[in-house]
Amino acid sequence: MGQEITSLVKDAVKKHFPETKALSDDLAAHPELSDQEFESSKKIVELLKKSGYQVEYPYLGYATAFRALFDNGEGPNVAIMVEYDALPDIGHGCGHNLHGSLSVLTGLALLELKDCFKGKIYVIGTPGEEVDGAKVGMSDKGVFDDMAVAMMMHSVGGGVSQPDMDALSLRCYDIEFTGRSAHAAAAPWEGRSALAAARKFLDLVDARRECFTPDIRFNGIITDGGKAPNIIPSYAKIRVEFRTASMAKLKIVDDMFVKCAKAAAMALDCEVSWHHGSSDFADMVRIRSLEDEMAAILRGLGETVSEVTPPLGSTDMGNVSYRCPAIQPLIAITKEPFALHTVELAAATLKPAAHEAMTRGAEALVTLALKILNDEAFRGKVHNEFVKCRDLKLGV
Repeated sequence: MGQEITSLVKDAVKKHFPETKALSDDLAAHPELSDQEFESSKKIVELLKKSGYQVEYPYLGYATAFRALFDNGEGPNVAIMVEYDALPDIGHGCGHNLHGSLSVLTGLALLELKDCFKGKIYVIGTPGEEVDGAKVGMSDKGVFDDMAVAMMMHSVGGGVSQPDMDALSLRCYDIEFTGRSAHAAAAPWEGRSALAAARKFLDLVDARRECFTPDIRFNGIITDGGKAPNIIPSYAKIRVEFRTASMAKLKIVDDMFVKCAKAAAMALDCEVSWHHGSSDFADMVRIRSLEDEMAAILRGLGETVSEVTPPLGSTDMGNVSYRCPAIQPLIAITKEPFALHTVELAAATLKPAAHEAMTRGAEALVTLALKILNDEAFRGKVHNEFVKCRDLKLGV
């Protein structure tokens, strides 16, 4: 991108930095939990409206979601996602106040650059990321299907940024075993222990672990194992989560889960049923051409950039990545290696280093958005790579 455009990007970000810095600090001072972000979302919406965005709020059945649109003529669609929910007791220990405001700053800067592109900019408020994830439902309802790219950044500690964040797919089940109660001492032979069936299910899963591929994670807890030790439990309940590297692999692990659950119930003369405990989180469909471009942009802004590290968890951003080209770079907001979901990271979002990182992150997202909006060849390459990578992940 030419020096003139680079200068315009910096000026546009600089113009709106004071109000978005104030927004970040205000969100930090008044944290709201997932799906309860009423004041947080209202403050963001008011800022976007004041600047010229057309805003739908609430949006798509989510009380604290919004969709803001800047229509700049015929052209590609770009989505910028905003997170703003906090954690219990910790506050903004995941940095949503900082990188949510970074997304708002990106959207406001693009307004200033309307003479540099044609197309539509969507700034989409996505509440509840720390729990069920509004991006899941939004993806299912087609919100991102027509986007040339959907993007956001995520805060991280340690002084090293990354061009994207990988993630594992995640499925959660509540499993219920039903047997028959009996006195545990006087007539245990009349009982059918639902707890024994639940334990056997976990045993069977453990027996499969030696054949797991490295990406598979399987964890479970017994949430109801009976009411008293002198009664054979007629009911037991387990909550399990399993994660994999692709949605196709998730189906394979799901099949294994079904076999283990049915076998345990059959062996103990019990019945078993299960239902989703939460929405599925998809793994991340990564697009190398997008990542390479973002890495180059970040380095050009003076960031120390590493390769994308292996996935350690799950996020609703993965669901977006199955619907359109998507990217979620990690921006280092502090040199200290503070982990996510800590009070240390929450405090770091208020420091000058984090505010400076917010401007660089916004400059990076604006620069990538302009590349997508204006470079048809690059946009086509990204889309073709997206289709290929998504289909491979789906096993089609």
